[in-house]
Amino acid sequence: MAEILKVADRRLEYVLEYSTRMILAGKVVAIPTDTFYGLAADPFNLAAVSEVYRIKGRTTDRPLPLLVNSIDQAADLVHNPPEVFFRLADKFWPGPLTIVVAATRRIPLKVTGNTGRVGVRWPKAPLAVALIAACDRPLTGTSANFTKHPSCSTADEVACQIGDAVQLILDGGPTPGELASTVVVLEGGRGRILRPGSIPETELKEFFG
Repeated sequence: MAEILKVADRRLEYVLEYSTRMILAGKVVAIPTDTFYGLAADPFNLAAVSEVYRIKGRTTDRPLPLLVNSIDQAADLVHNPPEVFFRLADKFWPGPLTIVVAATRRIPLKVTGNTGRVGVRWPKAPLAVALIAACDRPLTGTSANFTKHPSCSTADEVACQIGDAVQLILDGGPTPGELASTVVVLEGGRGRILRPGSIPETELKEFFG
């Protein structure tokens, strides 16, 4: 069964040090974000990436989204980011918008589901952002649940659903989001909504004209 670490009961420095050590050792940690709990792992460690797929029961042809803590960090992962990428990021980040773009060669092909594309997001979640900084790299951010099962809003829900598969759950309390992030795909400087979510289509139309 996963270890559950209540963030409120520990100094933040301890939580970050302990979690970072696990992630950089190739372990997978469930963390709260501004939508639901997610699975944080080192995207540059192929064994850790494989473990995320295994935990979720996710087919390896589906990319894993990445969480970042700045627009600059995201841009380093994107191959020739179009101007609309920066406009969207300036408007909606940090927040529940995942932007799918062509990945640079820095990103292992396995993370992209062999598509060469990756979804990136800067979450509005202080603990997640601090953990990204402590690890000094982006982290995987796919939801902490079995594929095709409900997303989890509390650490207890994560434990009930995937507690036998994940190594550590950071209990930061209930997550504020009721919807997943909105996912948009950018191709040739144009965009389209791939998955509706927290950001409504009406707020995105001006960017896709």
